[in-house]
Amino acid sequence: MKATTKALVFNLLTFGVLFVFFRFSIGFIMPLPYIPLLLGSAVLASFCAPKFLVKKNQLFVKFPWKKQPKKW
Repeated sequence: MKATTKALVFNLLTFGVLFVFFRFSIGFIMPLPYIPLLLGSAVLASFCAPKFLVKKNQLFVKFPWKKQPKKW
């Protein structure tokens, strides 16, 4: 599998897992209407998800709290 394909799959998986986690945890703590719950969960998941990058056919991961990406 190409590094770009791996990066795309890992980005989608991490976003999806964090989205589901935030959706159920926020929904359990505060009962919100459907649309604000989904939008808030999507925003939080996009800010907190690690970003997988490809540079020169190598896979790097950039965490939101770190400045430099690490080789993965």
